[in-house]
Amino acid sequence: MKTTKPNLWENETKAIKATQVAFDISTEAQKKLKLMAIHNDLSPSDQMRQILGLPSKKPVRPRLTISLSLDDYEILAKHYQLDPEDKLAIKERAAIEIIENVLDK
Repeated sequence: MKTTKPNLWENETKAIKATQVAFDISTEAQKKLKLMAIHNDLSPSDQMRQILGLPSKKPVRPRLTISLSLDDYEILAKHYQLDPEDKLAIKERAAIEIIENVLDK
């Protein structure tokens, strides 16, 4: 008996087959690329795709990411006087702090 994947899984399969590629370029080139991306309202990876003539989509919900370890959550929980297990509350407080910090500059 052959099972068929629903259509909505086809894009997931394509995404799984994608390979992340890292480019070693100078710090100066990285800064210029990032600034170019900002001016074009793109992520640096989408800016690179545009330079290379590859298709890209504008993000529906643009966001910045950060990797947080369990130790990082502990530090932030102490800083915000929150339970280290309450990762959502920590994320919300961190977002507020980041936004307030960058808008004050």
